[in-house]
Amino acid sequence: MRLISRAAFALLVSGMAGGCAQLGYYTQAVQGHFAMLSEAKPIDHWLADPSVREDLKARLKRVREIRAFAAKELALPENGSYTKYADLKRKYVLWNVVATPELSLKPERWCFPVAGCVDYRGYYSREAAQSFADSLSRQHLDVRVTGVPAYSTLGWFNDPVLSTFIEYPEAELARLIFHELAHQVAYAPGDSQFNESFATAVEEIGVMRWLEARGDDAMRAQYIAYQERKEKFLALLSSYAQQLEENFNRPVSDAEKRQRKAEIFADLQQRYVQMKETQWGGYAGYDRWFGERMTNAHFALISTYHDLAPAFRAMLSKEKHLPTFYQSVRKLAKMDKAARRKALSAYLPPQDPYLPPSQNAGIETTGLPTAAAQ
Repeated sequence: MRLISRAAFALLVSGMAGGCAQLGYYTQAVQGHFAMLSEAKPIDHWLADPSVREDLKARLKRVREIRAFAAKELALPENGSYTKYADLKRKYVLWNVVATPELSLKPERWCFPVAGCVDYRGYYSREAAQSFADSLSRQHLDVRVTGVPAYSTLGWFNDPVLSTFIEYPEAELARLIFHELAHQVAYAPGDSQFNESFATAVEEIGVMRWLEARGDDAMRAQYIAYQERKEKFLALLSSYAQQLEENFNRPVSDAEKRQRKAEIFADLQQRYVQMKETQWGGYAGYDRWFGERMTNAHFALISTYHDLAPAFRAMLSKEKHLPTFYQSVRKLAKMDKAARRKALSAYLPPQDPYLPPSQNAGIETTGLPTAAAQ
């Protein structure tokens, strides 16, 4: 999620945003963000507090190491981001609302100053997010409300470490910090797929280097298992998203499409249960996703986070050094979207040689991964 920035706030108060509904949305975004920042205190403050749990102190010390590694080894911005910690006393920092038409996987879009157009709206209140989702449902849209543990302000503010993700396993914690810092390196307004795929490519190389430098065998094995499960899960979703697309494009009545859509959802639920029991030893990490009422909105952002990642991986392989790679990505971000896609496509081989072997294991389809931490 990209939050409204200082520039957008200036547009808000100058009256350029326009419209009472839009004004209310921006107001909650500004108030929610600054409320979060007000809770953030320097990590040293928490380490010096005798009432803070020792396990939390150990995690905050590790965050400082990850942060230093990001600047020194990954050439990511060295600033005040992730040098403070905020205990939000809630499960997520905000909630995203994603919506699609009933018989399409194309997400609705909302446009904002600075951030451009995105495929979701974020709320700091679960109730406000649900209220907006309900209004979209009354318009006969498929809707999903999903919790978000972290977001980037693109360097406009110093993003803090949050209680919503501090308990992640170490490699996942490093992955998240590397990903969010990458958004401060390059950002193309209105092109979520470009932005998220770039950040995903950075997180991948970052975690690999972190594990090589600081990880032990147990940590590496844990992260490999996490990655393999995620790849299979996302490949599963991709397979069924393709089935949905084929169904929606059939020359049949809407009633027949609705019936087939329900059948696809039911089959996916069964396939997940089978995978969970036969391949993952009962691992329940994705139960929340399948525990929700399934809608098209669950599939709408499937390609956002990884579809272009192979091109970025190939680009990094050619550039060799991260600072040079970042410079090239920033140049791409300044292009218009069509020129950007054309330039990126030049890096894509006929078959991506950078895909992990596990990507093609166990699922008879190519995965189109999506956001992992939602």
